Amino acid sequence: MQLRSAMTWSLFAAMTAVCGAQSTPGTGDAGKQPVVSTDPGATVKPPLPYKPKNNLPTIYLVGDSTVRNGKADGASGQWGWGEPLVEYFDTNKINIVNRAIGGRSSRTYITEGRWDELLTIVKPGDFVIIQFGHNDPGPLDDTSRARGSIPGVGEETREIDNPVTHKHEVVHTYGWYMRKYVTEAQAKGATPIVCSQVPRKIWKDGHIVRSSDSYAGWAKQVAASQKADFVDLNEIIARIYDGQGEAAVEKFFADPHTHTSWAGAELNAQSVVAGLKALPDHPLDRFLNDRGAAIRADSGH
Repeated sequence: MQLRSAMTWSLFAAMTAVCGAQSTPGTGDAGKQPVVSTDPGATVKPPLPYKPKNNLPTIYLVGDSTVRNGKADGASGQWGWGEPLVEYFDTNKINIVNRAIGGRSSRTYITEGRWDELLTIVKPGDFVIIQFGHNDPGPLDDTSRARGSIPGVGEETREIDNPVTHKHEVVHTYGWYMRKYVTEAQAKGATPIVCSQVPRKIWKDGHIVRSSDSYAGWAKQVAASQKADFVDLNEIIARIYDGQGEAAVEKFFADPHTHTSWAGAELNAQSVVAGLKALPDHPLDRFLNDRGAAIRADSGH
């Protein structure tokens, strides 16, 4: 593992201490299947942090590669915002465990069994921050990933014979899967917090393209319908990019438009904290360290 700076090494050490023993390829959750890229294929189960070993409340992160990229070691210069997020919390008061997986959609994180695995360790008083949407627009039954969900928040379903898992499957809408995360976290006594997806670096008429009429909007609808907290990352970050301008935003990305550099991951983590501080009941404010407390609240409105 090659980490690029003393700051990065310090962060990695902190994450390891917070998350307990970090599994490695060929052990733990992954069995004998290694992580093969920064965006693992649908049939690969990458290693994830184990359950924390103390009785502190825990923030669990659930999402895709924009939250935890590959092995979370900066391969190809790509980082998810879950890595720097720990820098803004007092880890003597709360754990942060990044269980996001690259390449997953709201659907496949569930159908792989990852969500059920997480529910076995979630306890009352914990928090679950959920962000999906980047991978949900894909086909429902293509032969490479079969990870798409049905657009929208309704109850529509489609039955398929999944060519990746070789199982018959009933596919639901994005909103159906997101409601499942929220209601099942609530049933465990945890506090779910829904995030809209971080924006891609796609410009139109001098502004970053939002997804308020699709996945970001649907995430907001789900949170409202389930009376869950909502952080509008899509809008919070897009407004920052708009203010910076196209040339300045280049440094925040490590690929053409989706995966962030360390600087971009830090900006996104700061945006998460800003959104959390704007929540009505301020559920996580008491766990912030001085650096987190200094961030200005931003609801995205």
